[in-house]
Amino acid sequence: MTDLDLQLPDEGDVVELILADHRRFEELLRDLRDSSSDRDAVRRTFATLHVAHAEAEEAEVYPNLRREDAISGDEADHGREEHAEGNEALLAVLEAEELEGEEFEELVEELARLVNHHLTEEELSILNPARDEVDADERARLGKAFAAARAKLITDDCGRVEKVRALVEEARAEGLLDEDEE
Repeated sequence: MTDLDLQLPDEGDVVELILADHRRFEELLRDLRDSSSDRDAVRRTFATLHVAHAEAEEAEVYPNLRREDAISGDEADHGREEHAEGNEALLAVLEAEELEGEEFEELVEELARLVNHHLTEEELSILNPARDEVDADERARLGKAFAAARAKLITDDCGRVEKVRALVEEARAEGLLDEDEE
C-alpha cells in the first residue's frame, strides 16, 4: 500500500512537480481499487491531493502559461472543467457510506476514468507546451508558486467533504458542470 503522507516540496520545475502529483494520483487510485487497503484513508488522501493540485494549477499555473502563450484560454478552461468533473466524481466517492461492493467500485471506476482522462490530456496539451515554450527559469518560478499554493491548501485540509461539496456547487453555478449530472 502507498504511503499516505503527502509530500510538500517548496520548489522545482512546475512540469516535474505536476507530473509527480499525476503519478501519485495513479498510485492512490490503485489503492482505492484494492479491497485490502484502508479505503477511507486513501480516499481522504486522494481528496486532499486532488483539490490542492487542481486549485494550485488554476491559481498559479494555467494563468501564467496563458500569459506565456504556451496554452490557449480554451485549454485552461477545459482543464478547469475537467477538474470540476473530477471533484464531482470525488464527492460521490467521499460521500459513499459503504467502501466495498459494486456501488463503491462503480464510483471509483468513474473517478479513475475522469482523472486518468484529465492526466493524459493535461500532459499532452498543457505540460508539453510548457516544456517546449517556457524557459527553465520561468518553470522554476511557476514551480515555486505552485508548490506554495499546493502546500497551503494541503495544510488547510482542503480535501474535507464540505470543501469538495462547495467546489462542486461553485462549479455548477459557473456552468462548468451539467446541472442534470449527479
